[in-house]
Amino acid sequence: MKDPRRPIGVFDSGVGGLTVLSALRRALPQEDFLYFGDTARVPYGSKPLSMVRRFAWEIAGFLLRQGVKAIVVACNTASSAALPDLAEDLSVPVFGVLEPVAKAARGYGKVGLIGTQATVQSRAYERYVEVSWAKACPLFVPLVEEGLWDDPVALLVARHYLEDAPQDLEALILGCTHYPFLKGTLARVLPGVRLLDSAEATAEEVARTLRREGLLNPEGQGRVVHLVTGDPESYRNLAERLGVKVEELKQVSLEEL
Repeated sequence: MKDPRRPIGVFDSGVGGLTVLSALRRALPQEDFLYFGDTARVPYGSKPLSMVRRFAWEIAGFLLRQGVKAIVVACNTASSAALPDLAEDLSVPVFGVLEPVAKAARGYGKVGLIGTQATVQSRAYERYVEVSWAKACPLFVPLVEEGLWDDPVALLVARHYLEDAPQDLEALILGCTHYPFLKGTLARVLPGVRLLDSAEATAEEVARTLRREGLLNPEGQGRVVHLVTGDPESYRNLAERLGVKVEELKQVSLEEL
């Protein structure tokens, strides 16, 4: 039975999905959310897709047991690994972050992509948009998770990864939900290139679908419960440095998944 008062589940390997959560809260201020950060197993991008697929199924199953009405896979690697199967087999609407931003990129000429090793190797974005240049940037996620997104070392790493980007690149897809936290650094390395992230486009798609399905919450309070598999206080400190206030926070053991 459809109950629009149930929360929306959102998950990522760590804090990257908070970019998507923030956009969702702006688009859907009356909705309640469960945000799941798999911080004990971050990063996903260096792991085999088969392992990431298993993680995604574990977390999706856990969120379903908490009674969510929809699931947002706010992780490019997990979307690449598991989204088609999750969307087909689960009993609630499931959203990924690949297609919305890829659609936004179609209006540009030469489009580049940066992402985790797993996302780039999967070529998942190429189902939706022509990618002229792609680069795996595996150190970006640890930099964000360590709170170093505006540190000089982030600029050095970005220059190293992007040194062979085409001169005529018009747009760059940030193919990881952690990467928007590095936008300032990336803009310094690639001035004039449009940086595209998935947060706003994904939030708009979720809002459209919930409205169409009659699942918009008419009376929610905008409550967010954060669930993490790693150290809760480390997560709280990092999230709040990123501008996300964490009011309700619980630790989930891997055995509960």
